[in-house]
Amino acid sequence: MDVTGKEMIINRKEMALKKVDKIKAGYSAFAETKEVADFIKKELAKENIEVYEDNTELGSWFIPKNKKD
Repeated sequence: MDVTGKEMIINRKEMALKKVDKIKAGYSAFAETKEVADFIKKELAKENIEVYEDNTELGSWFIPKNKKD
């Protein structure tokens, strides 16, 4: 629960889709969990978007290869 006493629900798929939108706009995105990283990879493959992926101990960075003009 948060400070308001209400439970916080995080939709990982929705979070991943927002990060994919950032990547499409030419920005890098960071996934803190393997689950979110897997969703991102799946969406990027569907849309044929190429990225550099940098895996660290804390998570994965997705860096767009080609920026849109």
